[in-house]
Amino acid sequence: MTSKRKDEHVALADAQRRAPGNDFDDVRFVHHALAGISRNRVDLKTEFAGIRWRAPLYINGMTGGSARTGEINRALAIAAAETGVAVASGSMSICFRDPGTRPSFEVLRSENPNGFVMANLSAGADADTAARAVDLLQADALQLHLNSVQETVMPEGQRDFQDWAAAIAAIVEKVPVPVIVKEVGFGLSARTLRELAELGVRVADVSGSGGTDFARIENERRAGKEYGFLAGWGQSAVCSLLDAGAEEGTGVALLASGGVRTPLDVARALALRAEAVGASGIFLHEVLHGGTDALVTLIRTWLRQLGDLMALLGAARPADLQGTDLLLRGLTREFCELRGIDAGAYSRRSTAPRGPS
Repeated sequence: MTSKRKDEHVALADAQRRAPGNDFDDVRFVHHALAGISRNRVDLKTEFAGIRWRAPLYINGMTGGSARTGEINRALAIAAAETGVAVASGSMSICFRDPGTRPSFEVLRSENPNGFVMANLSAGADADTAARAVDLLQADALQLHLNSVQETVMPEGQRDFQDWAAAIAAIVEKVPVPVIVKEVGFGLSARTLRELAELGVRVADVSGSGGTDFARIENERRAGKEYGFLAGWGQSAVCSLLDAGAEEGTGVALLASGGVRTPLDVARALALRAEAVGASGIFLHEVLHGGTDALVTLIRTWLRQLGDLMALLGAARPADLQGTDLLLRGLTREFCELRGIDAGAYSRRSTAPRGPS
């Protein structure tokens, strides 16, 4: 039954790819015609919380747990190995209920022996299970996903969330690799990031709305489809990064995902203080409809185009994008106003002595 659900998730997630624009469209770079640098100076490497990646792009957690999703993970692993980007597994909880599903996850390491691989579990997992998940993939990091909205709508979902904070703290203490806490498409608020920092978390993926909507996916799996009112719940990655930017001193490095469609969206998220940016829906679609080679080509194209954008914007390193000038418009600007964030300050960062980072 759980393997069947994994396959349903893939089909329903791919069907959502025709969604309209999202909050990334509210972010525009101010064009300074003399700001550019030589493309040869651009270095895509990024470093945060002791983690070093060859590029600020990663294949985010998607799937695993069935024969079909194992083949998808094989393609993702090969693409990661060919392009040098990090890759995450989907939720591995099924591995510890049905050991027969483990090969669908282990392929992420066997096809990518030298790459950066992230295991993935629910934030409600116990510390021993988390350590086993890391061992199973010889993982370089562990993603813990916060998915209370998804669980609320899921027909067979768990709805006891009160012990998640204690579980996260125990896992951070237990596992020997960095723990990355992530949402699954509903965003992380500044308050949540402060709470994560207090639990010992040093990296968080804000994973906002605007991409795959797991409230919609789980509602489609319900006989009565009676939770449609939760579609669109939460904050976008853009708004989550802005919210976090108004909070100094948490010590949590930020990753961003959710609704990432192009290298321009990657640059936008990096400019809003993300250390790296994850994509899933567009990569999944490429695997399903074009195969492994098509995904390798797409990722290589994104990396090349991201470097071109950085040269255009005068950014030799991904972190340099945090000094570019941004115009925040539409509902994103309204979010800033309601949360007490100075949206205008982002348009003057290149000349201000200090400003949002």
